[in-house]
Amino acid sequence: MHSHRFSALILGGLLATAAFGAPTCGGHGNKDTMIVSTAWLASHLKDPNLVILAVAPKAEYDKEHIPGAQFLMPTDFSTPMEDGKLMLELPPMDQLQKSFAAKGVSNDSRIVLYMFGPNAISQTTRVYLTLDAMGLGAQTSILDGGLPVWKSEGRPVNTEVPGVKPGKLEVCPQSDVIASADWVHSNIRKPGAAIIDARAPRFYTGEGAGQNHDGSAQRAGHIPGAANIPFNSLIDDKGYFLKPEQMREKFAAASIKQGDRVVSYCHIGQQATVVYFTARYLGYDARLFDGSFEDWNAHADWPVEK
Repeated sequence: MHSHRFSALILGGLLATAAFGAPTCGGHGNKDTMIVSTAWLASHLKDPNLVILAVAPKAEYDKEHIPGAQFLMPTDFSTPMEDGKLMLELPPMDQLQKSFAAKGVSNDSRIVLYMFGPNAISQTTRVYLTLDAMGLGAQTSILDGGLPVWKSEGRPVNTEVPGVKPGKLEVCPQSDVIASADWVHSNIRKPGAAIIDARAPRFYTGEGAGQNHDGSAQRAGHIPGAANIPFNSLIDDKGYFLKPEQMREKFAAASIKQGDRVVSYCHIGQQATVVYFTARYLGYDARLFDGSFEDWNAHADWPVEK
């Protein structure tokens, strides 16, 4: 077992009452709360305030899921794709409140998100970011390794769709989760602002160019001064998050210093949430440039670097 997962399991048991006992709203999670092990979840499946959310295609959820888990649709946590608008932006808070309350989420819920495979990590961290922006980050965790690890350990799955009692949920929007395009533009190469490109290296270097959701090509390259931490370099081949010391090595290699504000971006604001999540886990002041390179690229007079 990875050492940080063992520590999280022990601390999770010791801190469960202190960290999650009372209704809360606001603040952020930390290394003791943001990642939970399969053993932790298995021992808490019957907790009355537990809400498990499966981040997966509907067909995968219908095939099998962790008992009690509910299916989360993309429209529950992101704006729909519309011509002339940015893709995958945070919806209005009142819409998010209704979506998650309908899943049984209340202010005293203990929320666990899980993915169906390592290639779904960015969808899962995107949901985490959404809950963090709503003020529920301190009581939300991601299941380390997701469903593949859960199943590999012989833990139960079923096809039963649980009945849901709507939650009593009040959101308290957090102002320190999203960075605007103007903030990023005005903080290029500024000390203390670490802008991180979470895309695959070929997009960062300009060898390849991404596309907007309307099919039009983006300019090749990256935001000037940005460093590259590919989102999928922060998990291993089994879908476990890297150990904290390995995460720190990735951040140090990108010249990120303790005290820096880490602002991540990608194509449309999904892959970059893995960097956001990891930065929060390590204790950094983290932000997501939600419009990401799609938004940057739309400003024709804003520079792009190869």
